[in-house]
Amino acid sequence: MTRARRLAKAHLPGRLPPFDRAGCLARIAAAQAFALFDHLPQVHLFVKDRSHRFVQVNAALWRLLGCRGGEEMLGRNDFDFSPPALAAQYVEEDRAVMERGVALVDRPWLVLGADGVPLWYLSSKHPLRDAGGAVFGICGVLRPCAPGRETPPQYARLAPALEAVLSRYAEPLTVAELARCARLSVSQLQREFRRLLHLTPSGYLLRVRMLMARRFLEQGSAPVGAIALDTGFYDQSHFTRTFRAATGMRPLDYRRRFGAGGGGR
Repeated sequence: MTRARRLAKAHLPGRLPPFDRAGCLARIAAAQAFALFDHLPQVHLFVKDRSHRFVQVNAALWRLLGCRGGEEMLGRNDFDFSPPALAAQYVEEDRAVMERGVALVDRPWLVLGADGVPLWYLSSKHPLRDAGGAVFGICGVLRPCAPGRETPPQYARLAPALEAVLSRYAEPLTVAELARCARLSVSQLQREFRRLLHLTPSGYLLRVRMLMARRFLEQGSAPVGAIALDTGFYDQSHFTRTFRAATGMRPLDYRRRFGAGGGGR
């Protein structure tokens, strides 16, 4: 008899019951499993329902966002804790994970903490399915980009331009202005955007503007013309053409279909 077998015989019951993995897992309360994540300070856990509301968070996440406890986040969404332009992108990605039913792993995201300092995190999100296979939400984790990895210095060059888009999307920003913010030439900026984001700088700016416009149409009742100006478009006609090209719908039709109250001007 080997030493390992002698030790096992000394410390384990003589007759072991049949191995029942499914039965054991079924007896684990969700709260017990989630509690373990409170001991992982570099891992930020979140669970959201189909309406993008937080159902569960761990201590690392609620501390990052300046809350006094996890209860402050429950039932609320990203727009309650992050700048609107960032929150719109988080929600858009959540929606894509739920609609496609496919996980996204290690996607880089800029996250603004309660101290106002933007830091890069890697985000992984998985769809949550019920017993019948229907998606009813998502679960995910954020973890800081580790020092020495290739990602942070690459994105550091673009960070000033990205932050300018997020805070000034309503202004008539040009690619040249974004390049100046990042202290890069226009060609360098365009090259970095294509390499890291697979978008042009103007394409990223348009994406943020469209996400914000969709949010305003879904949640508010402001006239379409006002939304056009508030999201950086020249006028309502320009906004309507661009919105229809991106979504296949006119802004008012989008509001009637997805708006909280329906109708609109």
